[in-house]
Amino acid sequence: MNFKPFFLLVAIVLCFVTKSFSQHRNYQITNGFSIFGAMTQFDIATDNFTTSKEWGFLGGMWATVDIPHRWYNVSFGMQLSESNIGVSSRPEIISNEQEFVEYKMFAAQIALLGHIKLGTPHVTLDFGPMLQYNSDLELKDKAYEDYYVNNYNLLQAADITSITRFNINGVAGITAGYKYVKLRAQYLYGATNMLKKLNSKNLNTDGGKSTFKGHQNMLVLGLNVSF
Repeated sequence: MNFKPFFLLVAIVLCFVTKSFSQHRNYQITNGFSIFGAMTQFDIATDNFTTSKEWGFLGGMWATVDIPHRWYNVSFGMQLSESNIGVSSRPEIISNEQEFVEYKMFAAQIALLGHIKLGTPHVTLDFGPMLQYNSDLELKDKAYEDYYVNNYNLLQAADITSITRFNINGVAGITAGYKYVKLRAQYLYGATNMLKKLNSKNLNTDGGKSTFKGHQNMLVLGLNVSF
C-alpha cells in the first residue's frame, strides 16, 4: 500500500487546524501533539460468512486543540493498523472438518474527533467520523487458499480477498488519565459495505446468499501520550 497521500494530507490539515484555532481572538487554547498505540479486535458483521474476532495492533499521531473554558476539545489525526480476522472454512467440498482461515488487512485511517469533557478535561467522551483506506484481505497462510468457505458450496478462501478499499467509519469512545498519559477505548463501526466489491466478481454463490454485505467493527484499547 502507498500511504504517502495520507501522510501529506495529515500534515496539511494538522497545520491548518493548529493555525486556525491559535489565531482565533476569542479563544485561549492550548495546541498539543500526541502519539497513540493500541491493541485492536477486528471483525466484519455479515450474514455471508461465519467469522471470528482476532487481535491486531494500531499506531497513530494526533493534533489536539484544548479549549479550557469550553465543554469540549477537538483532535485530528492519522492511524495505521494491521487487523486480523478468521473465516469459517472446510478443506473439502463435503467435509465435517471446520477451521477458521486467517486473513490480515492493513489500513490507514484519518479522523476528526470531538471530546466532551465529563467535568474535567482529563476524562472525555470521544466521537466523530473516520475515513479509511485499506488493503485487500490477505491470507496469512497460502496453504488455505483452496479451502471452501462455509455457508457456500464452492466458494473458496482465495475468492473473498478483494474488498472495498475506501470505507467510512463512525467512532465512539472514552479517554481517561492525567495530564500527559491517558488510556483510551474506542469502538469503530463501518458505515459502508466493506464486501461490496465482491458483488462484481461473478463468484459462485451456490448454497448461500448471492449478495455480499458486511460492515467492519473494531474495538481499540490503547495508550495516548501527549507532548
